[in-house]
Amino acid sequence: MAKADIGLIGLAVMGENLVLNMESRGYTVAVYNRTVQKVTDFVEGRAKGKKIIGTYSLEEFVSSLKSPRKVMLMVKAGQPVDDFIDRLIPLLEQGDIIIDGGNSHYQDTNRRTQKVEAAGLLYIGTGVSGGEEGALKGPSIMPGGSPAAWDAVKPILQSIAAKVGDDFPCCQWVGKDGAGHFVKTVHNGIEYGDMQLIGEAYYIMKHALGLSAQEMHEVFAEWNQGELDSYLIEITSDILAKVDQETGQPLVELILDAAGQKGTGKWTSQIALDLGIATPTITEAVFARSLSAIKEERMAAAQVLSGPRAVYTGDRDAFIEDIRQALYASKICSYAQGFALMREASKEWEWNLNLGEIALMWRGGCIIRAQFLERIKEAFDQNPNLPNLLVAPYFKEAVEKAQAGWRRVVAAAVQLGLPIPAFSSALSYFDGYRRETLSANLIQAQRDYFGAHTYRRIDKPGVFHTEWLAPGSEAASIPQN
Repeated sequence: MAKADIGLIGLAVMGENLVLNMESRGYTVAVYNRTVQKVTDFVEGRAKGKKIIGTYSLEEFVSSLKSPRKVMLMVKAGQPVDDFIDRLIPLLEQGDIIIDGGNSHYQDTNRRTQKVEAAGLLYIGTGVSGGEEGALKGPSIMPGGSPAAWDAVKPILQSIAAKVGDDFPCCQWVGKDGAGHFVKTVHNGIEYGDMQLIGEAYYIMKHALGLSAQEMHEVFAEWNQGELDSYLIEITSDILAKVDQETGQPLVELILDAAGQKGTGKWTSQIALDLGIATPTITEAVFARSLSAIKEERMAAAQVLSGPRAVYTGDRDAFIEDIRQALYASKICSYAQGFALMREASKEWEWNLNLGEIALMWRGGCIIRAQFLERIKEAFDQNPNLPNLLVAPYFKEAVEKAQAGWRRVVAAAVQLGLPIPAFSSALSYFDGYRRETLSANLIQAQRDYFGAHTYRRIDKPGVFHTEWLAPGSEAASIPQN
């Protein structure tokens, strides 16, 4: 029997769809699942008549693969990945490759890469974005790990990835160790920010302007024709048009306002804190989901806490345009935060991330695919050392053009008592980044007062400490070496 080009373990929908994608590109694929009935169901169902080999033990699975064997894991992140690695290592030979395609933490991928390489094998941790549809038709794939493994898996992964521009595959080598999973984590953090910002735009139009779901469907459909053109804006328009068949009401209005999360947004914020990079919009999006989850507590609080209940009384169409501008400017800030985080991580861990190429990889297949990612690619092409997207000419002009409407939206929402943590944090990020001086001089004085943490001065070099309650008209400053 002919052997398979690649094998995949884990036949949930994402795994099945990736297998069908690979087979459609001419590859023979072996499959295995811990619950072996799923193997039977798959090969006798969706995979029937295709070049897909069902196997019922790991030994049979491994023996069905061509050398060097390429094994892709699409199992739940965490311990299940480690368990399969432990079971696979004794069955594989030097130069064989294990690929983790789940949402693993980059530090786990660092550890697993070292472990697998120590056993004489190669390891790839790759982010896969695009959901079930992307897995079947072409996702964005972000591989990292053992550089020596890339040539062996490159033809397969690039063939199944989404394509943009002149057939550019949305799959390029990201970097060593956990770089691929790190980039996928940041992608998901930006995704959190995008979704929260869109949600806030919807919330303002609903509560401040009283727009119906159908009217908002039309607004988002129009926005998707311009600079906000993106997958998330497109599906938001579709969602708002959907009517529940039982009640005749917009389906979105019948969905409980308690958002779930799988942890990647939280990881982004935690890593940003560790590296000292400001990601307030992404982090507020994570907190907003946490706040949404305490639905019963919020319902009780609504009975005892008061606030404004007014509606917007100005020009409706002009305010909708202001919301569009606020959404675009806030989106730019959210992406700026994500790319600043990747830039710092690249320096910290010597990953040499190609930020422009990453933007282009996100241009197709993934959840945050958007027209303006082309602009991010252009910005890093023009200046590979760009410190922040906000100072790139296109984004500088776009945010400055939008900021008047952006400020009006934030001010109006605050006055109307509408929660807009992502809009307002993005604006504060912009204002903080563009100010030559901030209030941190007072914070440093406070830190020195209560903890002798020292400070630097703007008028002379050195590090100083002051005895703040020392007698005399001036406190004594003592230069520190």
